[in-house]
Parts: sequence; C-alpha cells; structure tokens
Amino acid sequence: MRDHPPAYLALAASGELARRADEAQRRVERCDLCPRRCGVNRRAGERGFCGARAQASVASHNRHDGEEPPISGTRGSGTIFLSHCTMRCVFCQNFPISQKGVGRQVGPLGLAERMLDLQRRGCHNINFVTPTHYVHEILTALVLAVEKGFALPLVWNTSGFESLETLRLLDGVVAVYLPDIKYADNRMAEKYSSGRGYVEANRAALREMWRQVGPLELDEEGVARRGMIVRHLVLPGGIAGTADCLDFLAREISPHVHLALMSQYFPANRADEFPEINRRVSKKEYAPLVKQAERIGFSGWIQPL
Repeated sequence: MRDHPPAYLALAASGELARRADEAQRRVERCDLCPRRCGVNRRAGERGFCGARAQASVASHNRHDGEEPPISGTRGSGTIFLSHCTMRCVFCQNFPISQKGVGRQVGPLGLAERMLDLQRRGCHNINFVTPTHYVHEILTALVLAVEKGFALPLVWNTSGFESLETLRLLDGVVAVYLPDIKYADNRMAEKYSSGRGYVEANRAALREMWRQVGPLELDEEGVARRGMIVRHLVLPGGIAGTADCLDFLAREISPHVHLALMSQYFPANRADEFPEINRRVSKKEYAPLVKQAERIGFSGWIQPL
C-alpha cells in the first residue's frame, strides 16, 4: 500500500475530491446520478425509481471472503451493502435490500466510520455493493475518511447501469470496477429488470470503466490493485443473451478482460411469476457458453454448473 497509494489521496490533497463530492451532492437535488435521470429532489424527500432518500442507507458492512480471489484475497473484502438499487430484477437474490430498502440510514459520517472500521480489521479493500444512487454520499464519506487516515482501494460493485457523468466523478477514485453485463437485449432488460435502455448505458459504462482502470493489476499478494472484472449471470433460455455479451466484451473491451461467468442463478424474488425463468440453467445451455468463453480466451473464472 505504501508503494502504491490510492490515486484519490492526491485528489483529496488538491481539493478535487471535495469538489467532486459537492458536485454530486448538488445533483441529488435534481437527481440524475443514474441513466434514469428521474429529476427528483431527494434532498427535499422526493424519491425516484430507486426509492432511496438522499442520505445513504447501509444494510450491512463486514469482511467478505466469497468474492473473486483478487477481491477477497487472504484477508477479505470490506463489503458495504447499500440499500435500494437503480434496477428491479424480478429474480434478485438480495431483494429485501435492493427493492424493499432494508437498512439503516447512516449518511457520510456513518459510511466513513464503517470504511475505517473495515480498514482496522485488515480488509484489502472497500467493496461498495449497489453504490450508484449514493455516489454523492460515498465521495463525501471518502473525504472524511481520508482525513482520519483511510487509504484502502475502492471497489465499485455494480449492475453496470451507470451514467457517464457519474462515472467521470469516479475517475481516479475507484481502483477496481466490478460491473455486471446483464443483458444483450433491451426488451429482456426491461421485462426482467425494469432496465429500459440498459444495453446502451451498460456498454458505454463498460467502455468508460475500462478507459479509467484498464486490465486487472495485482499486488505482491495477488490482490487486485487496479483494473476491471466483468460479471455475467447466465439466465435460463438464453434470456441474458450471453453469447452476444461475450462477443461484445471481446470485440469492444478486450479479450483479455477478466470475466466471471456465473451459473449460480436460481429462481428468487418474483421469478415464479415468469415460467421461463422459474428454473435453473441446464448443462445443455451452459456448456456452449463455457466453450465460447474459453475459445475467446478470457482470463477469469468460470463457475461450475
């Protein structure tokens, strides 16, 4: 860490980090932090699609050992689960947090305290889960935490439904992007995740994340210091458009991007209302996708079925 201090420390020292935090806080008054651009004044108590108030709400913070190996490492990832989400997946496994808003309002000071606590506990990084709608609170919390000695890399663990304006606030702040590529077809994104325009927003976001951090870089312990890992959850019946998603990554990001291809789907939340996804993925569906990923030559992890 001493040899590779996070870039945000220089941004904090110059005042740029505080400027970006102030800009994000102002944007909450006509909220356009995600591609939905609801335009509501969350500061005044109005709520947009995500349902979040202006003040950050946290469901849990703890050491997490179940992420990809370069994220969890040997001492765990300091994971902060934020309440609410900019999407509404009918199969979401964390729907009490993402859709029902389970959590406690803590604001920037509470976030900063949790970041410092996880640093004291020896975690390799701070891993913000579904963070986009609270970017203003996260940047403000980072300013406060740095003043008290915080210096861990930040992981942005996201659905990949991001706006370029918001991502630019994170340039030099986020060390590791951990986005999803959920769908290749907007009709599927809207039907199963209320994600109108997801494909265009997601692909533009992936390009911007890659521009900012590039390929995965590991430290001497094999822990991610910088870079991008893309996750893709295979859905039954080809609904996610996995083959097209993999082609996009190889063609427009890089065949060397780290990919986590996941087979862990199971019907959760409201999936039983949709017969076509009310089952697990079959071996017949999954095997050709594994072969495609291997043929392209992605680095990363393929989850066994």
